[in-house]
Amino acid sequence: MARPPGTRVTVRAIAAEAGVSIATVSRVMNGQVQVAPETEELVRRAVERLGAPAPVRRGAGEGAIYVRCPYVLTDYFGLIVSSIAETLDLHRRRLVLNAGEAAQQISVLQALPHDAGIAGAILILPPEPSEELESLHAQGFPFVVVDPRTLLPRDIASVSAAHFAGGRSVTAHLTALGHRRIGVIGGPREWLASESRIVGHTSALADAGTLTSPELLRSIEPTTDWGYGAACELLDLPQRPTALVAFNDKAAVGALRAAQERGLRVPEDLSITGFDDIDLSRSTVPMLTTVRQPLEEMGRMAVSLLMRLLERHTVDTLHVELATHLIVRGSTGPAPQAR
Repeated sequence: MARPPGTRVTVRAIAAEAGVSIATVSRVMNGQVQVAPETEELVRRAVERLGAPAPVRRGAGEGAIYVRCPYVLTDYFGLIVSSIAETLDLHRRRLVLNAGEAAQQISVLQALPHDAGIAGAILILPPEPSEELESLHAQGFPFVVVDPRTLLPRDIASVSAAHFAGGRSVTAHLTALGHRRIGVIGGPREWLASESRIVGHTSALADAGTLTSPELLRSIEPTTDWGYGAACELLDLPQRPTALVAFNDKAAVGALRAAQERGLRVPEDLSITGFDDIDLSRSTVPMLTTVRQPLEEMGRMAVSLLMRLLERHTVDTLHVELATHLIVRGSTGPAPQAR
């Protein structure tokens, strides 16, 4: 039955008329994510009967992609965003960029489904709580998360590196060199990447017959200054570690400074490792042993996933984890007691 003049048909009313969920109606109305053809037809007929505006039909090449990266675009984040931009250009998609640390204070996600010019989004290490991401997904808006902070539901698309494997490989490298007392300069406690790497570290230590010591663990913001401070604390322990595993290359550079101030030779007296393999890791003396993350491939894969969602292709794997690789350089060597 058509609506009376001047009244507004709600999504709830369309869902009740079609016999489907509100989320399904949102997906069909936005015209952006995969819905079974028979279900889409049910919603469209309900829309016609109620006299509501017709659902949006966007072509495969229409609508801009909103890229949210609320951080300074240097090194890690810059590589990912650049890769996303280049790949979107190949798909002839316009990019709308939301970046810079000030953007962390701006609430933007819930408005995206209502912007007719935005087809989908890529969210890089989003600071928003998982509940907000789930709400965005429930509205039928297509997006992909790159390097999620927290564990996501199975039906939210994401791309990340193999953090557990990376953390395990670098510690296994150190234990093979005879290190057992290894300090860990981890990232923020609430970050999934930090937790996964520490679990990998613990696993490698267990294989070497050693338990993780809580006094050897620090959690920091992943910057050079924070890495320096954490390294100072660890190196000033009554029994200092023979190796330091840093959350990223920047924190490792801070650890190198702390070691130099204490007259410790790297790697003769102390081994230090990073993570990411950004240009900085090859600019230190000695160059850093680190774990290479496929940052550019993460950006390309995020675009690929999003395009498949927008074009309504079947996506069998919504959570993609890309391999990491240990890069051994001059900052690691045999443990002092192993010589």
